[in-house]
Amino acid sequence: MLVLSGSSAIADAIVRTQAMSASTIAEIYVEDEFIRLELEIGLNDLKAFQTLLPDEIHQRMGFGNEPFPNRMQRFLDEQFVIVADDEPLNGILVHIRPSERVRRDEITGEPLPTEGEPQTVVVAEFVWPLESRPDRIDLLYANIDAAIGFVIYHKGVAVNDFRYLSAAQRLNLDWVDPWYSAFNTRSLRRQYYAPMAGFIYVEPYEVRKEIIARPKDLQRWVDLGLDGKKTIPVEMQADILQKASAFLAQHQPVTIDGKPAIHSLMRANFLQRSLRTSLVIDPPEELDVNSAIIGVIFIYPHEAFADSVTMEWDMFDERITIVPVAGVDPTGPLKQFLEPDFSTLEWQNFIRIPVMPTLVDIVSPPGALAEWLTYLRWVFGTVALMLAAVWIRSVTARTGHTIASGAAAIVVIALAAASWWFAERASLDDDATKDMVAGLLTNVYRAFDFRDESEVYDVLARSVDGALLSDVYLEMRRGLVLANQGGAVAKVKGIELLDIAASPAEDQTIEATTTWLVRASVGHWGHIHERRNQYQANLRLQVIDGAWKLVDLEIVDAVRL
Repeated sequence: MLVLSGSSAIADAIVRTQAMSASTIAEIYVEDEFIRLELEIGLNDLKAFQTLLPDEIHQRMGFGNEPFPNRMQRFLDEQFVIVADDEPLNGILVHIRPSERVRRDEITGEPLPTEGEPQTVVVAEFVWPLESRPDRIDLLYANIDAAIGFVIYHKGVAVNDFRYLSAAQRLNLDWVDPWYSAFNTRSLRRQYYAPMAGFIYVEPYEVRKEIIARPKDLQRWVDLGLDGKKTIPVEMQADILQKASAFLAQHQPVTIDGKPAIHSLMRANFLQRSLRTSLVIDPPEELDVNSAIIGVIFIYPHEAFADSVTMEWDMFDERITIVPVAGVDPTGPLKQFLEPDFSTLEWQNFIRIPVMPTLVDIVSPPGALAEWLTYLRWVFGTVALMLAAVWIRSVTARTGHTIASGAAAIVVIALAAASWWFAERASLDDDATKDMVAGLLTNVYRAFDFRDESEVYDVLARSVDGALLSDVYLEMRRGLVLANQGGAVAKVKGIELLDIAASPAEDQTIEATTTWLVRASVGHWGHIHERRNQYQANLRLQVIDGAWKLVDLEIVDAVRL
């Protein structure tokens, strides 16, 4: 504790508005036999928590000579009181010591690896033993001049997101299923409070339905083997995902343009959800049965872009009384809540001209006539010069061949000019080469807008030589796959050619060193996952069957931005 008194002068005095960035953090854990408080006190809050300081530090900082036991009891009796079913609990100090501040995510409050110089804090742990399981507890916080960011867990389930602790809060405890434990105050309800949620994604050529649910809630409809279990071991998880997917496939029916839609299962995963994102848990790990979440995705292929989509929610009971849902299209999500008497999610297409992914027209390579004209323009030019010289001599000498030689010169000059014009249009200048390379890259990525692998290869074959198809497929797809989303493939939203250095090679080929940027995104679990990748590569383009195609690709550098 001597370190604390010498370091108090360098305390961070900045008042932060985010609760997870508060100088003092309280994490409260409600378990079967006790309630535990882990208090992380920032140095600039030491005065507010002077009742917790050891006698030597308390006196050195000028707070008086009141003995530590008296001050500690006053803290538990007057400043931080926990009441269970209207009866105050007796708290016990487990330990108090200096430590390093836990660095937390600015959005979620989740612990992060320490970076830079660690901050010194005072860590105190208290325990309030429970003789029985209370129906409710009251947190009473008074006479402490400090803003406390706090979160409370009931048997491992976070009841609230990080918020500021106020003077008095009542928490109703559900010991059968801690997921449903909640504060009386609506503002302390965590963002992901609902045990089930549904999303409809409307995109060109497809509609996706995504259902998020707790296996423990699904257990009330279908036997997943969870009765009496506290955890879900890894060896059970594949079977649970299979049973849950089969059950959900029979529920939440979808119509597209007024017709019942036929789906196929895309994937099912266990998820880790936070305020920032939702991630697939990979590799699998043993999960608490109360907080385990699964996500199941069904896909509905469609010919173009739907005009209307509906999803009927048909799973309500005494626990599931409200379900957050959203219809998501290229303009963004439209969030709603479904209830038993309002159970249909409806999406209408208000996009006047939806942007459909299309292939870019690539400039055609020069044909046989253009190649001939490339050489003949020099012949025509030479002959034109010779005839012009003859015509000039005949005019000067006033011979009888003036008209004939002049007419011949005009005709040949016209042929030379025409051949020169056509040859120039047939050749690729720098701008045309850049457009052609950008177009080919765009068409390569557009192939991944299709779900069926055979269709992807068919579209790729329009821009890539057959010998290179597999390599390009694997390389480009690797950059679009979101590993932490169970292998979901992002849709490309734009391609920007940043730099190109191209030169002609033999046999109607072009060699180019290029740098391009790919912007892609995919919607999952109510979040939009963005991806920006930058590539540098050496390309070789060649005319095959009358079209420019990619015949060689060497990725020099790939960076995720």
